[in-house]
Amino acid sequence: MEIRHLRYFVAVAEELHFGRAAHRLHIQQPPLSRQIQDLESELGFPLFERSRRRVELTPAGTALLGRARQVFDALDVAVHDARSASEGESGRLVIGYPSSLAYSGLTELLRAFRTGFPSVELSLRELPPADQIDGLKAGRLDVGFVRTSLDDPTLVAELVRRESLMVVLPDDHRLAKRRSIPLEALAHEPFVMFPRARGPAFFDQLMALCSAAGFAPRIVQEAAQLDIVSMVAAGFGVSIMPSSMRNFRRPGLVFRAIVGAPQAELLIVWRHQNISPALHKFVDLVRVLGVDRRRGKRRSKA
Repeated sequence: MEIRHLRYFVAVAEELHFGRAAHRLHIQQPPLSRQIQDLESELGFPLFERSRRRVELTPAGTALLGRARQVFDALDVAVHDARSASEGESGRLVIGYPSSLAYSGLTELLRAFRTGFPSVELSLRELPPADQIDGLKAGRLDVGFVRTSLDDPTLVAELVRRESLMVVLPDDHRLAKRRSIPLEALAHEPFVMFPRARGPAFFDQLMALCSAAGFAPRIVQEAAQLDIVSMVAAGFGVSIMPSSMRNFRRPGLVFRAIVGAPQAELLIVWRHQNISPALHKFVDLVRVLGVDRRRGKRRSKA
């Protein structure tokens, strides 16, 4: 049995007239009659009682009509869902992000996407850059936000924004009264940093900045980004963080500009072979809402 046989059957069952059903289906009446006869022969029982004056459904035909309508209703839903998925209006996206992004635009981005594409299911994973890259390559993530360099042909990276790096100090620190601080002023300070394994490229950028200022940071404590601010506020040491972390609003902290205004880059990354329409709708929205108008497509170097 083919879908067209069911479609022909439903038309005749609803019209109870072969001529009107043929007109509705835009075919000739004799071929329609043959198709219904073939269907009855395949099923092994009659669907219609035919006379010169009228056509009526048999009990078997009445039972089949109800189920056939359900089939076409389900088919319409399936086609609608498939069309929505093909246009990026439904589906599922798994998004990786660094903790700092939760305080600098992620909420607004997700709200805008959910407003535009309410049928797309979003699943969020707060992960360090290295884990995001692994997740993207393994297919566990669809898209990620990282501050790290890339040299992998399986991934595409695009610049979202640049933001200033800042010195983070306890609010009673001797340097807290300054509006900007040269990095060399931190040469003898204890540092609180994230482990290099969580973001090798970003960690190396910070170490290179300190090296250019003539010192190697004395790291006394390692922690995740959100824990760093608490440890700095508690007096464990100082740190260097993206300016977006100011939005965390942790009491006992001050953020001060670094002389020379070094910057960090935030990239959006996805797998080159991921053709999900929902993913590309998300990337398009990030392009629109990105705070840096100078953003553009780039493949980072190691």
